[in-house]
Amino acid sequence: MKYSLKIIIDLPLKDTIDKMDTLENLKKWQDGLISARVISGNFGEQGAKTELKYDFGKRKITMIETILETEMPHHLIAEYRAPGVLNIQKNTFESTEDGKTVWRSENMFKFEGLGMKTLGLLMPGIFKKQSLKYMRDFKSFAESEIA
Repeated sequence: MKYSLKIIIDLPLKDTIDKMDTLENLKKWQDGLISARVISGNFGEQGAKTELKYDFGKRKITMIETILETEMPHHLIAEYRAPGVLNIQKNTFESTEDGKTVWRSENMFKFEGLGMKTLGLLMPGIFKKQSLKYMRDFKSFAESEIA
């Protein structure tokens, strides 16, 4: 399953990336995130691995983020692995002429196991909806935080 999303953040590119590229800020905009810890490398750098633990009430998920490629502030490709799911996310960031930031996210999901394959087939919209929610939540956080 593949999909692309786009959002415009009312901040300059540098300010947007400064707020995004900080481990401590993740909990401020990722609803359900209860812990984030680097397990190898340096956060945000190519090859770094970060363990992310989420609590969504009845669902508790642990995933591993691996930075596959980074040329920040313009480009970041990350892999997210959780039981039964692989998500590869390509993010690009561009400045607009009026000082805003365009964030584009291309997502590709692969599902393993009958349960996850069925969920991906019957309810693909839930993955896109969650991705868009996090993008909107980041936008709200970034635009409301004092630099």
